[in-house]
Amino acid sequence: MFNNFAEMAKQSFISLVFFLHAALLISTCFGSKSWLSKRQVALFIFGDSYLDSGNNNYINTTTLDQANFLPYGETYFKFPTGRFSDGRLMSDFIAEYAHLPFVPPFLQPGFHQYYGGANFASAGAGALVETFHGEVIDLKTQLKYYKKVETWFRHKLGNVEAKVTLSRAVYLFSIGTNDYISPFLTNSPMLKSYPRSQYVGMVIGNLTSVIQEIYAGGGRKFGFINLLDSGCLPGVRIIKPENNGSCLKEVSSLAKLHNQALSKLLIQLGNQLEGFKYSLYDSNSNLRQRIRHPSKYVIVVVFGTGHPRIGFLIPIINKVSLVLLLSFGIIFATLLNIISLLVLIVFYFPLQHIMLFHLVLLTILPGTLIQEPLTT
Repeated sequence: MFNNFAEMAKQSFISLVFFLHAALLISTCFGSKSWLSKRQVALFIFGDSYLDSGNNNYINTTTLDQANFLPYGETYFKFPTGRFSDGRLMSDFIAEYAHLPFVPPFLQPGFHQYYGGANFASAGAGALVETFHGEVIDLKTQLKYYKKVETWFRHKLGNVEAKVTLSRAVYLFSIGTNDYISPFLTNSPMLKSYPRSQYVGMVIGNLTSVIQEIYAGGGRKFGFINLLDSGCLPGVRIIKPENNGSCLKEVSSLAKLHNQALSKLLIQLGNQLEGFKYSLYDSNSNLRQRIRHPSKYVIVVVFGTGHPRIGFLIPIINKVSLVLLLSFGIIFATLLNIISLLVLIVFYFPLQHIMLFHLVLLTILPGTLIQEPLTT
């Protein structure tokens, strides 16, 4: 029964329109499955913890920005890889359904063959250099790393063939959330120095510059993930205790402005840049569909903690939650998770160390979308 449930969860997760669109962009022109094939279509990944496959393992940062310890990776890989997930990421599913290998983190030692692409994403990163500065790989630096790969292709294939190869590649982005939450978490005065619309314009402006740089080098096919309601993240809700756990409206409004600006930007670029193709996954609306119609989706809480003293409890809680969900329904499973979360808060604070699926969903719906199916 558990295996059937896991398969249902997997099918529900991978059926998202964005995955199909992104995979189609790749599969319409990919050739060999071999990692070293010169004809293989490359997948280049930029962004934050939603897509970081382990780059933060290799930089000097805090454990809050790393996922190289259990229970991360416990389901699919059976060990922590640096992904902020108990299993695979969105980019891994895209690669899998496009018949591509998982794309390694750019900073992984010994990784020097880029025919299949490279992952530049960094947990905690933003489009602004100032976002968690010194602790993450910001988008501008990610572009700098990509330029090294671009040079590698020109050296290996020559200028003409390199540009053709890069034009066949797919460029996936998930960026922006940290730009809007970091000023509140770090007490940075930066957000107060600009009107909201101007601040969002700076974030979108930096993203635009990166897209245009990639386009100039031959990139034509892009995938984007918009922002969830960032003001409802648990780590953001606790910033103002006087709000009694309510969403932080200031952050939510910034995320909404960002999504609107991103949509307009992509339409504009589509009209201005010849051959520019993109797919925009509306993760915010997609999540809200699951909140409003939970019975249509397979939902189960999957959460963990970075603290070794209580990390062993997480797999137990997850599997008990699964049994309750299958036997009695989501209300009982949710009740257990609320109690478990309270226990974790009492015995180990701050809440930032308690990881859900990227600290995203616990307090905005009863349970979270499963990131990787549980198996028994």
